[in-house]
Amino acid sequence: MKKNVYSLLLFLIIPSFLLSQVEEVSPPDFIKTITFKSNTTQGQLPVLKLGEALNLEFDALNGNEEDFYYVIEHFNFDWTPSNLVKGEYLKGLDNQRILTYENSFNAFQIYSHYDLTIPNSQTRALLKSGNYMISIYDDYDELMFSRKFMVYEDLVSVGVKVKRSRDVEVIAEKQSVDIVINTNSINFNNPLETVKTLIIQNNNLNTAISDLKPQYTLGNELIYRYDTESAFWGGNEYIYFETKDIRSASIGVQFIDLKEIYHNYLFTNISRKDRPYTYNPDINGNFQITAIDRTNVDFEADYSMIHFSLLHEELKDKDIHVYGNFNAFAIEPLTKMEFNPESGKYENMMRLKQGFYNYKFVAVDKETQELDEGAISGNFWQTENNYKVLVYYRDLGARFDRLIGYGEATSVDISN
Repeated sequence: MKKNVYSLLLFLIIPSFLLSQVEEVSPPDFIKTITFKSNTTQGQLPVLKLGEALNLEFDALNGNEEDFYYVIEHFNFDWTPSNLVKGEYLKGLDNQRILTYENSFNAFQIYSHYDLTIPNSQTRALLKSGNYMISIYDDYDELMFSRKFMVYEDLVSVGVKVKRSRDVEVIAEKQSVDIVINTNSINFNNPLETVKTLIIQNNNLNTAISDLKPQYTLGNELIYRYDTESAFWGGNEYIYFETKDIRSASIGVQFIDLKEIYHNYLFTNISRKDRPYTYNPDINGNFQITAIDRTNVDFEADYSMIHFSLLHEELKDKDIHVYGNFNAFAIEPLTKMEFNPESGKYENMMRLKQGFYNYKFVAVDKETQELDEGAISGNFWQTENNYKVLVYYRDLGARFDRLIGYGEATSVDISN
């Protein structure tokens, strides 16, 4: 329980105005396929209704059958630590060992698959809505990785509508999100200060738009119809590949090779920035673990080395990365592509579990680290994107931000 004691002492010592926003920690290279499963699609950002079970799974590829422990913390809307103590938002105990795991079977890659479900016999319930972080530690108290998730109460209806940008300069490249919040169960007190919103495109928290203020208030109806503040770059449909049959070339795979494990070489991609938009159904950057002739893909699906390549001139001031929800849209050394002057291509390889994966290529400025999602793929208003809207509320005198509503829409029915 010592991590809990350390957290409490730190909270008591440090003034709240000095507490910074918490960020997710990416895992070491031997931990792969971090997956949330709930009523929503596998691999997505978990937004759970209060009382719904949370399921976190991951693989450890070192073959040591290590012990891992989980810690759950509650946060404010802006991801600073909330004023709640552990017993106020958690019934039972955390900092417990993950008991359920299986070793890989009939696979070239040795790994252990860990499965954590909450509630369980030790952690019996999450009591409050809001923002949460689950952190996974090893036996030596070293943080392996952390992931954000949200728990909401269904107290308000959230209407979401996707429209073309109202800014004529980017009307062909951006999409705007309009919101209407309505409730009969809460009397909003000073909604400009007490109500906060978060708009998430394709489950990517890195590009989310936060804390827009309602423009109009009609009784208990809050209306948001911004021209530019709620606009996202449209992006392009994701590229995809499938490795459910690891021994033969499938969708997006040009050829395979067997070395220490299977190697899958994807077709070389090209820049789509200056090409016409083409509708190509995708799963908005997510992934799905799947394998043929396997009873349980959790521990029977194999790993392979995926070889990415992009035909593009070398960029002196930018790095190119592979981008997708397979690593929670993180920009890290693992995803960086290296330019090969002999082939004239950017190349990368990474170890991924069998399945169906969405990805695209993005550029990151070497000096400012600014992300440009459309540098390689382009931005088009026609792109099908998913949008989630979360509504937070902190009444006057309250000690934490409640997550009181959740709405969702896609740009399939985008309008002017």
